[in-house]
Amino acid sequence: MRKIIVLDHISLGGIIQAPGGPEEDTSGGVVYGGWIRSYSDETLGTLIRRQMQLPFDSLLGRTTFEIWKQY
Repeated sequence: MRKIIVLDHISLGGIIQAPGGPEEDTSGGVVYGGWIRSYSDETLGTLIRRQMQLPFDSLLGRTTFEIWKQY
């Protein structure tokens, strides 16, 4: 059986969102999209690149799938 590894960006307020811009996902009244950018640094970038360079399959939730399906 394969492992599921979760790579998430979650705020202290419980908002889970990719490091996109403010308009990325405004559902539920979220007005702080793109919040992770101001907390990013070289160490975080290195860790994320290391993880994302490994072979992987994506397990998407409904909202993320709806955003990505056009691609």
